[in-house]
Amino acid sequence: MALRPTPPPDGAAVAPRRGHADAARGWTPAPGWRPAPADGRWHPDVLGEGFERRTLPLGVDAEGDVVATLVRHRPPARWTWRPRGTDLRGWDVLYVHGWNDYFFQRHVAAWFTARGARFYALDLRKYGRSLRPGQTPGLIADLTDYDADIAAALEAIAADDHRSAGELPVEASRALTGLLGRAPEQRRLMLLGHSTGGLTLSLWADRHPGRAQALLLNSPWLELQTRSLGRQMLAPVIGLQARVDPRLVLPSIDQGFYTRAVSADEQGQWHYDRSWRAAEGFAMPAVWLQAVLAGHARVARGLDVRVPVLTLLSATSTLQLTWSDAMLRSDSVLDVDDVARRALQLGPVVTVARIEDALHDVFLSRPTPRRAAFAAIDRWAGGYLR
Repeated sequence: MALRPTPPPDGAAVAPRRGHADAARGWTPAPGWRPAPADGRWHPDVLGEGFERRTLPLGVDAEGDVVATLVRHRPPARWTWRPRGTDLRGWDVLYVHGWNDYFFQRHVAAWFTARGARFYALDLRKYGRSLRPGQTPGLIADLTDYDADIAAALEAIAADDHRSAGELPVEASRALTGLLGRAPEQRRLMLLGHSTGGLTLSLWADRHPGRAQALLLNSPWLELQTRSLGRQMLAPVIGLQARVDPRLVLPSIDQGFYTRAVSADEQGQWHYDRSWRAAEGFAMPAVWLQAVLAGHARVARGLDVRVPVLTLLSATSTLQLTWSDAMLRSDSVLDVDDVARRALQLGPVVTVARIEDALHDVFLSRPTPRRAAFAAIDRWAGGYLR
């Protein structure tokens, strides 16, 4: 496929055909939204005080300029750092969202920075802050294409000289390094992925051994909801459709139940930009679904992620065609039992934590399961990340 950002051969790249679904006509921004310029600088972010964003140019494809966006959390200087839970000074955390999503979870960033980590979140190409007018949300031909997004993010993180709370200022750190006569301790990287982002990061960690030192997964989409048999039946059909018509966009089958459980405008607790996180999901490019199914098949064969892995999941799933209040306290997107089984195939050291009453994004659950999820991370980090 030639839907990747870099100038393709003449005629090799084609934009999605219009008319399959509303989302296929191209995304339009919310009134007043202005992307940050791709000038290599940090700019104020929509999340407000303490959050900044940087645009990462990735090239051009058939729909125009392709970018990723890196968000960082820098607590205001007036904050006084006191150790809370496991000390994560020296760690960089990189968060990657899932399908029909972007980063807006301020409280997740604050939890990690309160423990001394530097926190970053990546809006992948054609999602959230990285969407540009007329683009097809989420359009990707292969999950390995995200290697460019992740590489650009890691390069920007490596060049970022700010220190987290509790760490010495840059000048003092350099002076101490000179006195001690040795190089400063190298920072460590924790990858944090939700849903499709969890699948993407698991595959990336397997292909790039030694680049990350920990993998934290929040309800990762490691297997199709119809299990491996359904995937094996569906994959050839989707693959054929994608080959016959690379522009095909499939209508979303999301009925909005998960949005109902999350959004403060309905029965949830969270405010976010609906133009970046559609109530019933964006229409799905067939080539994107083909890429996801290929990722599922790769996980099913077994990965070899040689770092500690923690997978957070709801204790139960509620997957049905009608609304139930049980969806306010369970995963209404994935079969968590199937995901738990697949998680054990990621590597030799895998911890699975099942959180009672958690939603698909465990960090968007109500306070009690949310606290339980963060406590599970503290225990895991305290045991494996010293």
